[in-house]
Amino acid sequence: MSFPKTILIVDDDMNVLEVLEARLLSNDFRVLKASDALQAIQLLNSNPVDVMISDIKMPGMGGMDLFTEIKSSHPNLPVIFLTAYGTIQDAVNAMKAGAVDYIAKPFDGQTLLKKLRKIIKETPSEQAIPSPEMVDPKNTIGICSEQSASMKELNGLIARVAVSNVSVLILGESGSGKEYAALKIHQQSPRQENPFVVVDCGSTPAGLLETELFGHAKGAFTHAVRDKRGLIEEADQGTLFLDEIGNISQEMQTRLLRFLEDRKIRRIGELREIPVDCRVIAATNSDLTEDIRDGRFREDLYYRLRVVTLTVPPLRERKEDITGLARHFITSFCQSNGLPQVEIPSETMSWLREYPWPGNVRELKNAIEAGVVLCRNNILYPSDLLLSGLPDISAGLSPDPDSFTLKDSEYHTILRALKQTGGVQKDAAELLGISRRAIHYKIKKYGINTSQIRSAGKKTAW
Repeated sequence: MSFPKTILIVDDDMNVLEVLEARLLSNDFRVLKASDALQAIQLLNSNPVDVMISDIKMPGMGGMDLFTEIKSSHPNLPVIFLTAYGTIQDAVNAMKAGAVDYIAKPFDGQTLLKKLRKIIKETPSEQAIPSPEMVDPKNTIGICSEQSASMKELNGLIARVAVSNVSVLILGESGSGKEYAALKIHQQSPRQENPFVVVDCGSTPAGLLETELFGHAKGAFTHAVRDKRGLIEEADQGTLFLDEIGNISQEMQTRLLRFLEDRKIRRIGELREIPVDCRVIAATNSDLTEDIRDGRFREDLYYRLRVVTLTVPPLRERKEDITGLARHFITSFCQSNGLPQVEIPSETMSWLREYPWPGNVRELKNAIEAGVVLCRNNILYPSDLLLSGLPDISAGLSPDPDSFTLKDSEYHTILRALKQTGGVQKDAAELLGISRRAIHYKIKKYGINTSQIRSAGKKTAW
C-alpha cells in the first residue's frame, strides 16, 4: 500500500504558500506549510517529510541557513529552493552545498511537479508506514467518519461508481463533504495516479472562469504574456471536479456542454482544438431542477453531468460520525502546526453531538481548530468552542433578530430576503441589491440551508 508523499513548503509569502498548497494537494501530495524557518524546523522534528520546498530569501533565518540547520538531523532530505531572478546565484551555491534543485520565480506548476516526481522517484523514502495517529490533512472527512448508516451507504455507492468513467453529480449542503466524496471517487478509480483538479465555480469571478478552465494563448488579451494551460487541460488523464456548478454563466454552460460532448477544448485566442481525456465530477448545494425551470441552467448540460447522482447527508443527520471527525481534526491540526496533542473530554464530545452544525463538517473543522488554539493545558472544553465563535446551545442556534450587532443584522436580513423569495438566491440578491456571487458567499458564511427554505415555502404556498 502506498501512502501520500509529504511535502513541506516554506515561504514568508502567504500567496506563494497557498498557490503551492493548492497545486500539490490537487496532485495527491500531503502538504505541510511553514511561514518561516523556525516553524519549518518544528514541523520537520514532528513529521516525516519526503521533500522540502523553501524560499531562499526570508526574514530572519533564510533558506540557506535553514538548509544548514537541518542538514545534520535530516541528511537525506531532498530540498528544492525557490528563488527570484536576482538570487539565482544563491540557488546555485545551495545546489553546490547539497540541495537537489532550484526553481526561479514566477514558477511554472507543471515544471515543479515534474521535478518533484523525479526527485521522489530517485530518492529512497525515509518514511515507514505511518502510525495510526498520522493523518493526511487533505483527507479531512473520510477518516473514522463511516460509523453512520448513511455514510456507509454513500461509501458503498462511491466504490461502485469509482471503477467506471461516468460523470457524477454530487448533491449536498454547503460544507457537508462533497469535495471529499469526489476525491474518494478519484482515489478509487483507475485514474488515481493522475491529477485531481478542483475548480471552485462559486468563488471564481465569471470573467476569469473561462480562462481558468480553458486556458489562453499568448497575446489573446492584455497581460496574456505567455500561453496558459487551462484547468481542464491540467486534468488530462485524471479527474476534473467542478464545485458549485450551479453558479456558472449561460455562456460557460454552453462551452462546458460542448467539451462534454466532444472532449476537446480550444484555448482563448487559438483556433486548434486540444483533445482532453478526463473524468468530470460536479457538485452543487442548489436545486438544479429549479434552476432549469427558471431558465438559469441548461437541461442538456444537467443530464450530461448527472449520469450518476450521489447525495452527501448533512452532519446533523449522521451524528455518529462527529466523534471520529472531531478526533481526526484535532490530530491533523496539532500535527501540521507542530502542537502537542490536545485531549477532548466526554463533556465536550457530548456538546459537539448536541450542536446542529448548520455549516456541516466545514464548520466543525473550523470550530475544532479555533478551539485547539484557544484551549489551555491541552484539553478542549465546551467553553473553548464558545470562544471560537459558536453560539451557546442553551441560548438557541439563531442570533436574536433584534440584536444590534452588524453580524446578526446581516444574517437576519439575508434570511428574510431568502424567505421572501422562496429560497431563490438570484431573486434574494436582486432584492438586497447585491450580486449573486455575494449572496452565495454570505449563505456559505452563515451556513443557511436554502433547501429547507424552499421546502418550507412550497408547503405554505397556496
